[in-house]
Amino acid sequence: MTGYDPANVLETKFCGLGDAPALDGDATIAGNASLYGIADQGGDIVQKGAYGRALERLFAKGRTVKMLWQHDPNTPIGVWEAVEEDGTGLHVRGRILTEVQAGREALALLKAGAIDGLSIGYRTIRAEKSGVGRLLHEIELWEVSLVTFPMLPEARAQSKSEDTDDDVLATSLASFFDDAAALLA
Repeated sequence: MTGYDPANVLETKFCGLGDAPALDGDATIAGNASLYGIADQGGDIVQKGAYGRALERLFAKGRTVKMLWQHDPNTPIGVWEAVEEDGTGLHVRGRILTEVQAGREALALLKAGAIDGLSIGYRTIRAEKSGVGRLLHEIELWEVSLVTFPMLPEARAQSKSEDTDDDVLATSLASFFDDAAALLA
């Protein structure tokens, strides 16, 4: 195929925000947009440290990870104020901008529970084949979107003002083990 370069293809991964996303008064959301060591529905598993080098390069250039609506580059809905790797995955914290029409709509849908997902847009830098998917060792993160359908439902986001990191991790792990038990039953 002429002009096709698989190294420059934008990929996406989805994570759930939770059953009833909690937002604080100023539309701030936080949580893990990606979790390490858990296969998504496509079989891919993000490895610990996969985002580090690419995030360092991005921030060194004074650039940021974009907050988009449904991966649409024409529809930014807010700003991610913190994007970092933690012990469980890629942690994000940001604010939905209610000054923009799409931001107001996204916030209304989040509050109503009509959407409950986070999804990352990225390019794979280094991976290896594993089972039905890949082990992703290095990822160049382009954006984190609010989405309708999560691909990795084990990851959750909560309001930082209402939950501690331990609470979010405990909720994520409990949900993961509930889903695993249901699959084995």
